[in-house]
Amino acid sequence: MLLWLQLLICLAVIGYAGYFLSRYGDIIAEKSGISASWVGLILLSTATSLPELVTGISAVTFANAPDIAVGDVLGSTVFNLAILVMLDALYKRETLYSRAAQGHILSASLGAILIAFAGFSLLLDHAGMSPAFGHVGLYSPFILLVYLVAMRAVYSYERRTVSEFVEASAERYPGITLRSALKGYVWAAMAVVLAGSWLPFIAKDISGLMGWGQGFVGTLLVAAVTSAPEAAVTISALRLGALDMAIANLLGSNLFDIIILAIDDLFYIKGPLLAHVDASHALTAFTAVMMSALVIVGLVFRPQGRAVLGLTWISLGLFLLYIINTWILFQHGH
Repeated sequence: MLLWLQLLICLAVIGYAGYFLSRYGDIIAEKSGISASWVGLILLSTATSLPELVTGISAVTFANAPDIAVGDVLGSTVFNLAILVMLDALYKRETLYSRAAQGHILSASLGAILIAFAGFSLLLDHAGMSPAFGHVGLYSPFILLVYLVAMRAVYSYERRTVSEFVEASAERYPGITLRSALKGYVWAAMAVVLAGSWLPFIAKDISGLMGWGQGFVGTLLVAAVTSAPEAAVTISALRLGALDMAIANLLGSNLFDIIILAIDDLFYIKGPLLAHVDASHALTAFTAVMMSALVIVGLVFRPQGRAVLGLTWISLGLFLLYIINTWILFQHGH
């Protein structure tokens, strides 16, 4: 019971701080004149992915649990896309995909490429065909390069929407300065980091106590806890009326999460990280790719009606893929 209580405390701290990340991120967007999607993609997604970063580094160094680190990163990409299902259910005006900006197709596509490359590299490592430079796999610098190119492409696209966003959101926070918003943002991010650093030790103990594989615990439990900021930010952004910032936060987090794999690889000194984890993580990676492709279909097709339980058929597909991935990993974890 003590272990589960510690897990709930981490969840509460990370989720509570996530609300303030959303609020201060929205204020920074207004005061600085940056587009909502760009703030969501860079500012919010980077901060809300900090638990994955700290948890991953702790897992591959102090806790010696590489499966928890990789499971957390790839599980978070799947969980983030599953949050879109909740977002679609809460957005009552029209369907999520008919309202969202077309620019999200770019970040969703780039995220799918990065996630697919991570899964591809994992399978190559297990086949003994992936080159390495010292203890670092050569896929890590490539991931970093693709991420930088992706950020440049998204920034170039988002610059076209700056004036439109500034006009739409003017004077929503007249009593708060940019400096105070930045200060609040930093404090909220620090709370997220501190709670995230505690997680791998709790997860490792739960894995041993319950007899579950570390890959399953990392993919399901740790990923769900470290994705609490994404869920809190998404719901808060939706309440603020910033739908595009909510979506961009989720898609941007997936981009940043794959960068965390490269960082974890650098800290894991026993060899290329992906060569020392279970091959079942590739299933999660390619599930995330399929879910990303489904989101792209929704953004292009823009379904107008809802199918079942107030959800579009796109969201139903996302939910089904998430459940299938979880069930297979649960069976494999035993």
